[in-house]
Amino acid sequence: MSAIIKIENLSKVYASGFQALNNINLEIREGEIIALLGPNGAGKTTLISVVCGIVNPSGGRVLIDGYDIIKDYRAARKLIGLVPQELATDAFETPTATLSFSRGVFGKRPDSAFIQSVLKSLSLDDKKDSRIMTLSGGMKRRVMIGKALAHEPRILFLDEPTAGVDVELRKDMWNVVRELKKSGVTIILTTHYIEEAEEMADRVAVINKGEIILVEDKDVLMRKLGEKRLYLHLLQPLSAIPAGLANYNISLQAEGKTLVYTYDTRTDSSDITLLLDAVDAAGIRFNDLDTRQNSLEEIFVNLVKK
Repeated sequence: MSAIIKIENLSKVYASGFQALNNINLEIREGEIIALLGPNGAGKTTLISVVCGIVNPSGGRVLIDGYDIIKDYRAARKLIGLVPQELATDAFETPTATLSFSRGVFGKRPDSAFIQSVLKSLSLDDKKDSRIMTLSGGMKRRVMIGKALAHEPRILFLDEPTAGVDVELRKDMWNVVRELKKSGVTIILTTHYIEEAEEMADRVAVINKGEIILVEDKDVLMRKLGEKRLYLHLLQPLSAIPAGLANYNISLQAEGKTLVYTYDTRTDSSDITLLLDAVDAAGIRFNDLDTRQNSLEEIFVNLVKK
């Protein structure tokens, strides 16, 4: 896939002297979902604001499908839809009117059929003529997504899109995002819900203290940095780890009823065979075993700590 967004040596220093972004380099592929992860104050929202033309950069450049966000502002901005963290809608307007107005702001011809199709895709067709003030928080969030899609952008930024949304609505919105990807929209997602990134993203970019510290395909990242654990459920509990197992990265859990061996996903499988031989030699018997891999949340926390 070709890059639809190219961020080159991007920096942002505010008047106070605070450096929010430091030499950011990132290419975003057309048609992918990329999750931008980082702790509070890492620079996620500043990066999105610069790319979307809301905040001026201090250095570097951003190209949107070849258009410079400064020199070719109008052409670049037409390709982008933005769903900000804050709910910003006219409480007295209807979803239909809000989306139609947003479409007009970008110079698009009126298209009632398209507006209605967007509302239907967001499960808002039965609320299309209701005042936004009467809608639930989750529905208002969907209206925000509809506003961002009204001018048919090729790129969609979702800045904490499910903040304050209950679990059921969050899963519904995941389905909406998947359908948008199927239609060819490139999606950049920032989130505090790690499971969102794990569920939907093709790639993960981790930002900390204004710097991109890692960009990787999600599955590759989990293979490279994830740990696996082998759980041996014992027939008899142990009070301590036998001397014959001292050289293994092993621990006791569940009041001595479970032996847990932690290993890298790239570990040779023969190491596990040797461990099981050592367990047998120590006279330890077990009735079940299973393996579990680190979640993306655990990987993320470890990266930021490092």
